[in-house]
Amino acid sequence: MAAAAAPATSGAPHGRTPGRWPARLAWALAAGVPLVFLGTFFAWPVLTLLGRGLLPDGALDPHGFAEILTRSRTWRVVGLTLAQSAVGTGVALLLGIPGAYVLYRCRFRGRGLLRAVVTVPFVLPTVVVGVAFRALLAEGGPLGFLRLDGTFAAIVLALVFFNYAVVVRTVGGMWARLDPRAVQAARALGASPVRAFRTVTLPALGPAIASAASVVFLFCATAFGVVMVLGGLDYGTVETEIWVQTTQFLDLRAAAVLSVLQVGVVAAALAVAAAGRRRQERALRLRLDAAAEQPLRLVTRGLRTLRPGPDLVPATLTAVVVLGLLVTPLAGLVVRSFRTSEGWTLENYVNLGSTGGPNALTVTVWEATANSLRAAVDATVLAVVVGCLVALVVSRRPRGRAARRAAGLLDGVFMLPLGVSAVTVGFGFLITLDSPPLDLRTSPVLVPIAQAVVAIPLVVRSVLPVLRAVDPRLRQAAAALGAAPARVLATVDGPFLLRGLGLAVGFAFAVSLGEFGATSFLARPDRPTLPVVIFRLIGRPGAENYGMALAAAVVLAALTATVMGLAERMRTKEATGW
Repeated sequence: MAAAAAPATSGAPHGRTPGRWPARLAWALAAGVPLVFLGTFFAWPVLTLLGRGLLPDGALDPHGFAEILTRSRTWRVVGLTLAQSAVGTGVALLLGIPGAYVLYRCRFRGRGLLRAVVTVPFVLPTVVVGVAFRALLAEGGPLGFLRLDGTFAAIVLALVFFNYAVVVRTVGGMWARLDPRAVQAARALGASPVRAFRTVTLPALGPAIASAASVVFLFCATAFGVVMVLGGLDYGTVETEIWVQTTQFLDLRAAAVLSVLQVGVVAAALAVAAAGRRRQERALRLRLDAAAEQPLRLVTRGLRTLRPGPDLVPATLTAVVVLGLLVTPLAGLVVRSFRTSEGWTLENYVNLGSTGGPNALTVTVWEATANSLRAAVDATVLAVVVGCLVALVVSRRPRGRAARRAAGLLDGVFMLPLGVSAVTVGFGFLITLDSPPLDLRTSPVLVPIAQAVVAIPLVVRSVLPVLRAVDPRLRQAAAALGAAPARVLATVDGPFLLRGLGLAVGFAFAVSLGEFGATSFLARPDRPTLPVVIFRLIGRPGAENYGMALAAAVVLAALTATVMGLAERMRTKEATGW
């Protein structure tokens, strides 16, 4: 039947297929609506800010551009950004690859729970990560004797904490699909386990490792909250320098030049990530096709029981990383939140119903929590709608080269908000959305829109692998049996889309809940979000304010972990993303 259906579908698209133009119009709208959204709420604010800095009089001022680039301060922050990102990426890869093997290649009791624990740090707000490490490493903290508070090493540890899950999920998702027979053949020919890994497994994992490295580098370069809390201006990055130049010095030209530098780094990282994903998907398709052609008796399971001997080193290293690097900072944050000068007490949590010490807050922490939840719900709805439309369009495999390039370009364009400074986006909102017909400065939708812009790439990355797993022949068969394009979309793509939707909603909600860079600009004093309140409390003197910041960070972390726990329960094996 499949063979008979193929000619019917291949001969149809030559102007005689009923409903051909309505279908094309629908796909054009599916691509056009997200592009309009991104153009209005990302490209326009960012380009306007860059234009005001680089074209102050309507013409490019190369001397001003050169003046910014010759400042020692500029290259100091650029060097620190590259150093932190490179070291953080290297350490994350060294620790994450063994974790990917243990969590995705081995079978043991509690593996699902351990995967969820590893995922939680990635979706935690950067402010919470900074507060957790500061509580652990500061003087008087459990590891205060190491004197790492405010150092380069503390920032790198926090960056690895934040990005460990990216390496584990990306590399592990690829590793779980590798055919173990290649390694078995190498071992049968006399190769040692190390040589078999180096010559067989590692090259096969190359695309996934390259993709993970580029994404981790990107996240390390844009970890605004982590650097602000742990490093301050002593270890400022391009991201924090844009914030300083914009808010403290009002130097839009310097901020614009730094944004251009950041966009260049982001574009390079996204290009590497996209190339790695394409190679990864191509390799997976080849392996799936090869597996489908093999007799059933030759298909073996990739998972194996965790072995005490051969798997001792990666299992031990993974346990040390999970307990020492991931669990300890969060556990220390929780413990410190119950500790005051008077001993163990709930005072910090009771104070969340107040506005803190003198001139600390304008609303209570619980009111800020409600603001964050409302904004996150609105942002999630926007991000899921726009992101799913993008994923539906990009997941298609058009025959024409131009159409394939257009789909790839659309995918890359919607990844840009991951790397462009959220501070740039937030300040761009203030200077563009301030006059009719888009005067949104006092509107409560301004913060959710900014958060949605940041969350859309994660929605796309969560849903896209699921939709790309759909066999195109299923759509062809449905169309050949007379199903309209809308019905094909609903009956073929719809069930797959629902499989990845839970994870997409979880990522969008968690990221929106903890977004800090753009929200720090846009949140009104009477409607601050929880991350903004935590940062304000840290910046105010007094043990009461600091204790409230710890308790508020625990509340935000608990909300984020709960959301991601629910999302993981709805997650299926197809929804790997990165």
